[in-house]
Amino acid sequence: MNDTGAPFERRRLFARFWRTASGFWTGQSKREAWFLTLTLLAIILGQLFIQYRLNIWNRDIFDALEKRDLALVAWVSLLFAPLALASVIFNVASVWGRLTTQRAWRAWLTDHQVDTWLKNGRYYQLNFVKGEHQNPEFRIADDTRIATESPVDFAFGVTTAVLTAMTFISVLWAVGGTLDVEWSGHRVEIPGYLVLVAVLYSLVTTTAMLFIGRRFVEVAERKNQAEAEFRYAATRLRENGESIALLGGEPEERSGLSVALGHVIMQWRALCGQYLRTTVVSYGNFVLAPVIPLLLCAPKYLAGTMSLGEVMQASTAFVTVQQSFNWLVENYPNLANWTASANRVAGLLVSLERLQLAEQPGVGHILRSEKEEFAALELHRLSVNLDDGTAVVRETQVEINPGEKVLVVGESGAGKSTLIRAIAGLWPWGNGEITIRRGSKLFFMPQRPYVPIGTLKHAVAYPNPTDSLDDDEVTQALTDAGLGHLVDRIHDRGVPWDRTLSGGEQQRLTFAQLFIQKPDIIVMDEATSALDPETQARLLRRMTERLPEAAMISVGHRPELEAFHNRRLVLARRKDGARLVADEALSPTGFALRRALALLFRRQAPPEAPNDGNV
Repeated sequence: MNDTGAPFERRRLFARFWRTASGFWTGQSKREAWFLTLTLLAIILGQLFIQYRLNIWNRDIFDALEKRDLALVAWVSLLFAPLALASVIFNVASVWGRLTTQRAWRAWLTDHQVDTWLKNGRYYQLNFVKGEHQNPEFRIADDTRIATESPVDFAFGVTTAVLTAMTFISVLWAVGGTLDVEWSGHRVEIPGYLVLVAVLYSLVTTTAMLFIGRRFVEVAERKNQAEAEFRYAATRLRENGESIALLGGEPEERSGLSVALGHVIMQWRALCGQYLRTTVVSYGNFVLAPVIPLLLCAPKYLAGTMSLGEVMQASTAFVTVQQSFNWLVENYPNLANWTASANRVAGLLVSLERLQLAEQPGVGHILRSEKEEFAALELHRLSVNLDDGTAVVRETQVEINPGEKVLVVGESGAGKSTLIRAIAGLWPWGNGEITIRRGSKLFFMPQRPYVPIGTLKHAVAYPNPTDSLDDDEVTQALTDAGLGHLVDRIHDRGVPWDRTLSGGEQQRLTFAQLFIQKPDIIVMDEATSALDPETQARLLRRMTERLPEAAMISVGHRPELEAFHNRRLVLARRKDGARLVADEALSPTGFALRRALALLFRRQAPPEAPNDGNV
């Protein structure tokens, strides 16, 4: 993003954020939203009334002190108690109102983002598209929190500032009156001079703040992004701890973390510079504001045209008015930080919106449909592209019947896994149509399985609820998958199974899920790569026995896989995208011969250490 287009892009993202965030007041939650909004407005009006009465009380107490009237001082002092109590009550109510509104709005916006993020595998597809959506989990958690907390405080503050300024300007005008000034032998009257000075003073401080802090939003955005990248690097280190430890990669990872931390510190240094400059204005305003009205009222007090109580009333009103006018001065850093977070949330929303559009039928999108046909799965003139239109696979025409087992082969980078993702519904970009037999259940087996948090029974039942299975079903599925040694631990809690199970055991766990799900169509992306050939053969045979009518399409590089498939699709790379160059039937005799040769050569090779050891 160049410097010229950056302000426009930020405005566009800001508008995009509000288009979604305002749904809190227009959607199903609008009753709660408007109740909280009107409650906050009522609280503001109550606070303003109490503040006005305290201003009058301030005048009365100083006038009573000036007169040395003990009875009047006592009476006025008694009036302070109910005013103070009311002030405390309204301030407590304002805290409740703001925090409740923030909590409700954040819950609504977070739910909206999570729903959109998780739908149709978009959380996965974000990894393959361009856009401002790095570290989406950070944007959904931290940036959404800031983006919903700050606007409530700002709206409350701005409304309070405007109403307060309108109220106390009238107080300044009435109390300050007219100032008579002698200028070159002429008498000049300045009506409402305290109001005029308050406005001019506030204009100077606000302009200074806007000029000094003009880069605050940009700096805050860079700081938030650096924080997200550092957190992601640390999370990635934890999630891949075993591989890093085995490879001895700690020095390299430490170097990467140092670079990420250095970037964070550099951005914080830039933000510190912005804070230093704005503090000059804000603290200077804090020191000067109470003194200026006293100096302005001193001549009239000394001339006897203004009482001490009126001086103190005018001073309090002046400070209140200038604080209202200079609300931006006090809140500009927070306003900049909020804008940066809102833009980061909007960046994620824009990317998710692009993915949502890619799911709609039309040019550049793969059409998915269900039909009452004999074929379990049909690819009709299917082309798979990247999100920018770059072709990966061109014009694929394939029909797979129930019970058929189809192996997709080809050189590395030919687009085999991308084709498999498109079939599984994870890749929407391209052209053509994928037709699935109506009512069929599809099960995807990735190379790197996902092991959810919880008990082993929960992992086997996933994505169904744990109580949808009885223990006997789980025990049978684990035994069939070669994980019988774990059946006594299906209820163990607090076990990090994603780190406890080896790669091969995790792939076997996916087979256990498969035996539970009993799908009609199985899509495998090198789902047996971590298994030894004997275990692979045993599981594939068992899968065929348990699900004889299930259609299967898989990607794999091992030659012995052909023994468990009856068709082979060959993809070849081309400049304009890979093409299907062969659709071959694999004969049973060929299966046996190829498998015998593979086993013979394997016996002659040096033995390898098992790669899927027990827990």
